[in-house]
Amino acid sequence: MAYQAGGQRPAPRPVPENPEAQAYLQDYATLLEAVSFPSVVLDHRWDVVLANTAFASLFRGVEPHPTAMPGDNFLRFVLFHPDAGTVLGDHESSWCLPMLANFAAAVERHGHDHGLQAIRRDIAQDPIMEAAYRHGLPLWIRTVGEQALAHDGAVRPLLHPDPRWGATDCRIVDETPGILKDMGHTRMTLVLRDPRRATPPSRRTGRPRRTAAHLSVVPAPEV
Repeated sequence: MAYQAGGQRPAPRPVPENPEAQAYLQDYATLLEAVSFPSVVLDHRWDVVLANTAFASLFRGVEPHPTAMPGDNFLRFVLFHPDAGTVLGDHESSWCLPMLANFAAAVERHGHDHGLQAIRRDIAQDPIMEAAYRHGLPLWIRTVGEQALAHDGAVRPLLHPDPRWGATDCRIVDETPGILKDMGHTRMTLVLRDPRRATPPSRRTGRPRRTAAHLSVVPAPEV
């Protein structure tokens, strides 16, 4: 699933006006950089607030995109970047559907947020993605249950550009301290597994690049 989103590039993220909050984020960026696994701080729109070098290295092979770079907005990258499946293994079922489920929940909580509305409009621009979001996703959520919205502890396949990792799995760990949570941010770390412990290759093969969006695992309504 990938789609050349027609929206504008996300606006620059505002810097907190509170000097203490600014200082905290500066120090937290230093802490983040000391982590060897890909780690990122996201706001409620999935805009990237902070990311370490390991996170940037994971996505170093993706081509430039006007609205869906992983260092700008992680949700847009997962949904709209044509290279997403070359890094995120089992792209549709392991990454797209869970993040769409979380996006739907965020829209319910922050329905008037301009950033979320812009993502919703980009989803609506593609008829098949819109059908999957409106009709297929609720069915998938009912089938999967509470796990549809859970990301902390989830194990998902990755295709790391570093041959020392290659095709492997990562466990998503939510490491959000109270101060970040009060800012409306979430910290997510992808704990890479030794490739020898990872899922068999047949389940983590990347999908080819695409220029139009769809969720093949979620059937669209018959026309």
